[in-house]
Amino acid sequence: MNDRTSINPGAALNAATGELFRQAAGQGREALDRDELERFVASFGAALAEGVAGGVDLRITLENTREFGMVLTAGMGGLDGALDRTNFRKDRAAVSAAVELTDAADFLRLFRRTLAYQKMAVAAERAGRRPADPVLEFCFGLMLGLGHEYSAQNPQAEFVIRHLELDAVQFAKKPTVGAACVEFAKPAAARLPRPAYKIDKLIHPQSIGIVGVSASGMNFGRIILKNLMGSGYAKEKLTIIRPGETEIDGVRCVESLRALPAKLDLLIVAVPSDAVYELVDEIIETDAVESVMLIPGGLGETAKSREPAAALAARINAAHGKPGGGPIFLGANCLGVVSHPGGYDSWFIPLERLPKPQKKAERNSVMLSQSGAFMITRISQNPWLDPRYMLALGNQTDLTHGDMLGFFADRPEIETIGVYIEGFKDGDGLDFARAVRKAVVNGKQVVVYKSGRTEAGAGGVMGHTASIAGDPVLFDAVLRQAGAIVAEDFAAFDDLFYIAGALHHKQVGKRLGAISGAGFEAVGMADSIATETFSLETGQLEPATVARVQEILAAKRLDALVEVRNPIDINPGADDDTHLKITEAFLDDPNIDAVVVGLDPTAPSIRGLETSKLRAGYDLSDPQGTVHIYPPLAAKSDKPVIGIVDGGSLYDAMAARMMDQGMCVFRNCSRGTKALARYVEARLETDAIRERAK
Repeated sequence: MNDRTSINPGAALNAATGELFRQAAGQGREALDRDELERFVASFGAALAEGVAGGVDLRITLENTREFGMVLTAGMGGLDGALDRTNFRKDRAAVSAAVELTDAADFLRLFRRTLAYQKMAVAAERAGRRPADPVLEFCFGLMLGLGHEYSAQNPQAEFVIRHLELDAVQFAKKPTVGAACVEFAKPAAARLPRPAYKIDKLIHPQSIGIVGVSASGMNFGRIILKNLMGSGYAKEKLTIIRPGETEIDGVRCVESLRALPAKLDLLIVAVPSDAVYELVDEIIETDAVESVMLIPGGLGETAKSREPAAALAARINAAHGKPGGGPIFLGANCLGVVSHPGGYDSWFIPLERLPKPQKKAERNSVMLSQSGAFMITRISQNPWLDPRYMLALGNQTDLTHGDMLGFFADRPEIETIGVYIEGFKDGDGLDFARAVRKAVVNGKQVVVYKSGRTEAGAGGVMGHTASIAGDPVLFDAVLRQAGAIVAEDFAAFDDLFYIAGALHHKQVGKRLGAISGAGFEAVGMADSIATETFSLETGQLEPATVARVQEILAAKRLDALVEVRNPIDINPGADDDTHLKITEAFLDDPNIDAVVVGLDPTAPSIRGLETSKLRAGYDLSDPQGTVHIYPPLAAKSDKPVIGIVDGGSLYDAMAARMMDQGMCVFRNCSRGTKALARYVEARLETDAIRERAK
């Protein structure tokens, strides 16, 4: 349809609409013809009264996506909508949401962020007409109704909408559409659900078997065995499956899976990839294990291996239809698992290469990653992340991101979940989005980074874990709407995962207090308060706070050098106590929701060095120093306190000592303030999701 067709006001989705689809499907066609499209548009009514401003072209689409199922998108239409969406800031050109996780009112809330809505609002105001919100909400509701009715997730659907697009839609005296298209398809069979409850056996195994341990050399299987024992897992709970041997490194051996004296909770497979296919068939046939970890790479990552790897996945899937659900499989191309409660480390990286001292009094986070190396580098560089569990998913031959996140979303001891994703299996994006929403409603925070954001990156993803990268813009939109905190790069992931864990129990708000002894740092904090879609505000200090800070400065003989404001530069002459007292004053101000404080380690008045040659004892050992007085303040405050230690390696110990006590510390003001802004934006959104779920 290229001519503008009026949409009949008041008409609603009815049996005639479904009949259009059923008739075309019965004829074996994949789309409606022109006449059918016109009849469909005519049936797509809107509750429209005169007085709504028009003149703004919209594009509204339903798309049956590979990863997320049915997705609703709305934004600028016509020529404006044809512009590359990357030319606009996030949420400005269009917004998207998984149909299953939104409703008309919620989607309208998202749509208000777009330029299209803002143009409509300005046009209505200038014309003295009412806003178009009721009409838009009605329209979105009808589209969502179609999305639910003709979705692959609807088991009663005779067909599914593949793509529905209304372009150059306007709302004036009558709603009109300039162009429309509808395509549909037959429902496709989905994978059987995995018995995800068996993940508990995977992470808390009472018995572990290993296939692929060398009796004479140090291969991956032998390294895994050493790591299991080195992490404290009892030898008597281990079994090696290796014919011709009775024991290796003091661990008993058996001839085969059939020779096992009892069913294993976990079997670790560390054999060459070409031996996996036959072994998996034996695992399924014998039903000798509850969970399996497939270490080998190469399955599905090369053109030659994709077909046999797909057949392997199909056999594993079929086993889930048997009584008991069959075993679950983690991997392939899987680094392994570190489970502190389970008492084991199955990574094939020698323990000496990655020290893992406990950094939290109570480990309360999880890291899930398709890439094991991603986890290794994150923990090596950021030991304060200190997850309770770390699991590498690899190729997702069986267990998926959605399975794993859904399992941990229900664990009461888990507060923060960090996820690295290269790609989703078909439909798993929706499962993952559902799991994000469940985790958020259960009071948790989910931080996600997805690689493959460029064409070159997507190619690298396919070669690494046999994943299809998918659309990064759609990924970002759908998962943010589900409640995830989506990072744009590795550094942002590190910062957001860290700050989410550190501030989980704090109250949050938009009003920032910024304190520093360096002018550039105070300005840098103020310059870093905005994200693409959100901004903190510098809170207006109460007169009583201003007077209190002036008294502190006068007592320290700094009042002639400092003007009390927010942000405040309190001068390099301010000592540890001055920083602390001004921070306390800001925290007590009802107009301040969080404080970012530059702790000025290089200033001569700060006890920032491990040992001071100039002033003996004026160092980190002094109980009056920042590392002793700030962590208790940060711990007792209901508001977030972010410490900034901007200095080189001389001040690593200062930062580490505060972080070891649970205080949130960043090494420059821009990174710390940006992380806080991103975190507050996400927390306010997740708080609203929880409120709507009540």
